Amino acid sequence: MAQSTEKEGKNKKDPIFRNLTADDLEPEASVIESLCMNCGENGITRLLLTKIPHYKDVILMSFDCEHCGFQNNEIQSGGKIQDKGIRIQLNVTNESDLNRQVVKSDYTSIKIPELDFEIPSQSQKGEITTVEGIIDRSISGLEQDQPRRREENPDTAAGIDLFIAKLRGLKLLDSPFTIIFEDITGECHVENPNAPRKDHNCTTSYFVRSEEQNKLLGIYVENSEGLLKPIEPGSFPLEELEGEVLQFPTNCPDCNCPCTTNMKMTNIPHFKEVVIMATICDSCGHKTNEVKSGSGVEPQGIRIEVLVKGKEDFSRDVLKSETCSMEIPELELEVGPAALGGRFTTIEGILAATKEQLLSNSILTGDSTDKITATRLNEFITTLDEVLNGERQVTIVLDDPAGNSYVQSLSDVGCDERLEIIKYDRSFEQNEELGLNDMKVENYA
Repeated sequence: MAQSTEKEGKNKKDPIFRNLTADDLEPEASVIESLCMNCGENGITRLLLTKIPHYKDVILMSFDCEHCGFQNNEIQSGGKIQDKGIRIQLNVTNESDLNRQVVKSDYTSIKIPELDFEIPSQSQKGEITTVEGIIDRSISGLEQDQPRRREENPDTAAGIDLFIAKLRGLKLLDSPFTIIFEDITGECHVENPNAPRKDHNCTTSYFVRSEEQNKLLGIYVENSEGLLKPIEPGSFPLEELEGEVLQFPTNCPDCNCPCTTNMKMTNIPHFKEVVIMATICDSCGHKTNEVKSGSGVEPQGIRIEVLVKGKEDFSRDVLKSETCSMEIPELELEVGPAALGGRFTTIEGILAATKEQLLSNSILTGDSTDKITATRLNEFITTLDEVLNGERQVTIVLDDPAGNSYVQSLSDVGCDERLEIIKYDRSFEQNEELGLNDMKVENYA
């Protein structure tokens, strides 16, 4: 038995991105000889791959030149780039909005329409700050060369002083203003002070990157000169995949070690084909599963409302696609499409998954959480437990612009009395998020 355990320990691989602990007195770092940009001699760069808990994988870089003493430290994201870019619009109306924490990457652009002010993408390094901190840093940047400008170009300096006064007015909240964060990597976040309840002052949307934006991130697709040929219609029928489990290599979303994803096509009765994917990492033991539609985007979006009264409703099958948002009006809860991902579960399962995700969020439950947020979360979890125990009835609203979500009806024909399904025409903005406005379907061969 001891020999078997020892053998399993040898076969187990260490994660590529490791958690730093107190036991790591000398963490393993890669050492590379590189050019010093200060004196032109060769110095030493050390790379350490680690992870920030509940956030992402990062690469720590430290450069040291023994010839001139120059040193430099930098941090870069080591995780994958999100499938879509993100756009967050925040209406700043009170001091609490100024104190919101903001996580921004190198590719985050910031706009304040009221002042016609913009901080371009890649003009500042990624950081964790606040809305007030962004304004303070902008003021400091504008004031940096003002003494020299006042001597060489007084008119320009006077105009900048006037603009700095307007920025200071934003901090005093002379009037409400809007600040817009747009990040093509999708790695931008603005704190919700009312979490886990809905944020009424903040609107988040996602967009498909353009070809130029993909190239800026180093994402290139094969050209149309024979590198990737389109599949001929009927040459790869979906019927042949049903019942067969396919495997393809990928990387673990937790530790980034190579692993395998299993994929299977299945048919949901009275609905459509879906793709079920499951990944298990042998290195860290991380497990994940996801469901995607196997038949593309529907002509219309779908809005499903189901009244949950008791155990009979808890057993309803639910397919929530990766483009579907969820709302529970009675709890003032709103869950975006990216929060829970694609799932094939039940009403009870999706409520339990929401509870689990809230309890695992370090922003809401970590050591730095303030007492008000912790109390609000405990009250919300208590209410959610009452729903799961059947003591409180709620309405679950699923809104899927792609039309690929489904809730089982308890009636043999059509919807039962507690289920309502509404199909609607998508707006231009919804088509833009799905990438349909620029999609070319004519003469495709």
